[in-house]
Amino acid sequence: MDRIKKLCSYLDKCSTFADVGCDHGYCTLYMLKNGLCERAVISDISAKCLQKAETLLAGFIKNGVVASVCGNGLDGISEVVGQVLIAGMGGEEIVDILKNSFIPLSFVLQPMKNVRAVREYLLSNGAHITLDEPFESRGKFYFVIKGSKCGVPTAYNGKQLEFGLNLTGKATEKYIQTELFKKRAYLERDLKDETRRQIENDICFMEGVINEG
Repeated sequence: MDRIKKLCSYLDKCSTFADVGCDHGYCTLYMLKNGLCERAVISDISAKCLQKAETLLAGFIKNGVVASVCGNGLDGISEVVGQVLIAGMGGEEIVDILKNSFIPLSFVLQPMKNVRAVREYLLSNGAHITLDEPFESRGKFYFVIKGSKCGVPTAYNGKQLEFGLNLTGKATEKYIQTELFKKRAYLERDLKDETRRQIENDICFMEGVINEG
């Protein structure tokens, strides 16, 4: 399944939806076409990328249903927006966006890398995480994290900090097995002792997750 289509399946119905780093604007189009939001805000730091979304959503913009904001992160987006999507960028970049603004009332985050950094920031700021799991798209794995600013803060153990909340899920197991295969193959190389020990420790840790859940 296409990454964007799969990502859209994680979105919830809300009054106002904000797509940060919207690129082409497909997620916003999905929300509007399926009646999942009444209004939307599209945002991107790149005017060129934002223009793609503005073209796709031109009719909605003309009718005042969609507002377009060219800015960095959550700049220009209200803290009372019903649901915020931040996807397709690095985990450290997502953390910077949240640090420089606010944790949304409801969020869907899809970091492309450094997922642990996002988890740690959310947890250290008392966020309530309801879903944190990988999904597969065209042979690649992506993590999606859903949650809210309010609610009981979520507790993670060490394994969940690395691989998400759903350690027993099929997608999680497949993801870890894929990473194990890469690690084991890497051990076939001529490595420094320190590097080899680290990889062996990583393998042991992953095997423990698979075996114990």
